[in-house]
Amino acid sequence: MNLSELGSRIRTCREKCRLTQAQLANTLLISPQAVSKWERGDNAPDIALIVPLARVLGVDVQWLLSGEEAGRDTFEATVMCTSLRSFAQRSALSAPRDVALFINGVFHTLTESVLRHQGVPVKYVGDGFLSYFAGEHQTERALAAARDAVKAVADPDLLITLSAGPVYLGTIGHHEYARPDIMGETVNTAFLLNHWATAACDSPIVLTSSACPASGADFKVIKPATAGLPAEVYGLN
Repeated sequence: MNLSELGSRIRTCREKCRLTQAQLANTLLISPQAVSKWERGDNAPDIALIVPLARVLGVDVQWLLSGEEAGRDTFEATVMCTSLRSFAQRSALSAPRDVALFINGVFHTLTESVLRHQGVPVKYVGDGFLSYFAGEHQTERALAAARDAVKAVADPDLLITLSAGPVYLGTIGHHEYARPDIMGETVNTAFLLNHWATAACDSPIVLTSSACPASGADFKVIKPATAGLPAEVYGLN
């Protein structure tokens, strides 16, 4: 295996996905320095990382290793979607600069909580923040990040929803302004759940059964009456 060519393929795919070395590293639960060494051709990924690396980069394992046959573009992840229940009212009563300062403080805290548990921030829209967790113990790490965020933000209007399953990672937008984004049913469910929970319950964390770890004894079952959502979702007791 030519390590220099392998490193070039990894770098090319990572840049095509608009991922930083740190974001790719967080997705694979490794250090950014390891990714940097791969791309320089100093060494190759561990064999246990080849399949998840190919999935995150949206290519086939064979192509990653040999340069032939591009392929897969989805991988398993736990998606986190956040919002603030009263953001519209706050915005209407405050100057835009004050709103920006406030929401940037919230986003900073949320992002730090996600990074602390090796999640990957994706985008910020209005009062919403989207991120994902991949690799081992992803649901446990996502829930831990959500709990940390609720404590750190300390705002009763903060709502965090979690959904787990396959996601597509790619670049969206004009080629000069495109940014990495995640799409698919798992992402849609997280957004729909957030929209439903905004008015339907007061739990700060709401999640699907796929994102609820076996140890989630402090969660209760909530039955949403909304099309497109699972029959059962969970909220904090």
